[in-house]
Amino acid sequence: MTESRRDTPHLRPLRYAYAWLAVWAFGWLLCIALSLVTPPELPETPPLSDKVGHLLAYGVLAAWAVQLFATRPALVSSLLALVALGIGLEYAQGALTETRLADPRDALANTLGVMLGGSVAFTRARFALLRLERHLGRPR
Repeated sequence: MTESRRDTPHLRPLRYAYAWLAVWAFGWLLCIALSLVTPPELPETPPLSDKVGHLLAYGVLAAWAVQLFATRPALVSSLLALVALGIGLEYAQGALTETRLADPRDALANTLGVMLGGSVAFTRARFALLRLERHLGRPR
């Protein structure tokens, strides 16, 4: 089911806006869960590779927000919320778990990821999801 533009004034005019928003929310939940559960035993990894993972995860969430939100206030709010999430989860890892440590460098990587993903707003790629929906909606 599609919604009218009036029902979602802060979202881009996407045919499946609520579905895409649900995908973004699932990304948030996945990020929260993976940040707070006991980490699995992993083989030896290169130094700082976990920071790259943080950067990419938050970059994808931020770039997805760029695809969803049409107004500047909504986009800025969503990006600031992601920064707060990244910082808050680092604090929570140290305060609420016994198997994780708070790492300010992870919070920095999260924030840099949000900045990187948010920079999509300054490119033509900010309309990628709209173009995808138009392409998929064309008769064959």
